[in-house]
Amino acid sequence: MRIYLGFDDTDTIDADRGTGKLARWFQNQIPDSCQISGVLRQQLLVHESIPYTSHNSAACVVIDAPEACFLKIIIDRAAQHVSQYYLKGSDPGICAAIDGDSAMGDLMNFGRECTRKLLTQKDALDAARQVHLSGHGGTNDGIIGAAAAVGLTATGWHGRFIELGRLRKIPDIISVKDLESLGVKVVSLDRDASVPKPEEMVITNNWVRPRLLGQEPVLMVVERGKGIWENIGEKRQKRNHNAAGVLDKKQACLS
Repeated sequence: MRIYLGFDDTDTIDADRGTGKLARWFQNQIPDSCQISGVLRQQLLVHESIPYTSHNSAACVVIDAPEACFLKIIIDRAAQHVSQYYLKGSDPGICAAIDGDSAMGDLMNFGRECTRKLLTQKDALDAARQVHLSGHGGTNDGIIGAAAAVGLTATGWHGRFIELGRLRKIPDIISVKDLESLGVKVVSLDRDASVPKPEEMVITNNWVRPRLLGQEPVLMVVERGKGIWENIGEKRQKRNHNAAGVLDKKQACLS
């Protein structure tokens, strides 16, 4: 059974951490019989009328549980987690729903709408009327983003993984085969839609953050030379890789 747990608005503008980090920390709070399938960042509308701390994103933790009875345990632990780690001055919200809930269609539509227009707490409460949605301080505006994060993630077509197994320990260069063994599909963005071969190498730029596409983590890459691909994502300004440098990295990795 899959549970979607959304968090939003747990930080302030001068904070040293954001909602994404709070959501990632929650993996230490889940029951032993449950498993985290990933934590995703969901981008919402950036608008001058919306107060936000960085870029108006929310987070969703995807949890696989053996039975529905774990939902209440997870909600209770999420509330405690927010109470412990939210920053004063924020307006935190939590949303939790089980895959297949009758409200999921409304939540998906609500999530998409949150990426393109201004919505209210009432809109969020209407969309989430059959699932858990709660505010935990301040104006409680975080319920809007929390509900949207659940809806967008549940579509299987939106969001960026910020936690997924060994995601943050993947080296700067790795084979396609090894990436796929970690559950990350590698898809090329070139004109001919070439298929990266298992033995070919991917330059990750030390920042592997797959997109959620078709319910799966997908790393999008571009070709940089024969047998060499590069992750399109990066944390900082992109480095220039000349062909010789790329080949040197490949040889070093294979030696």
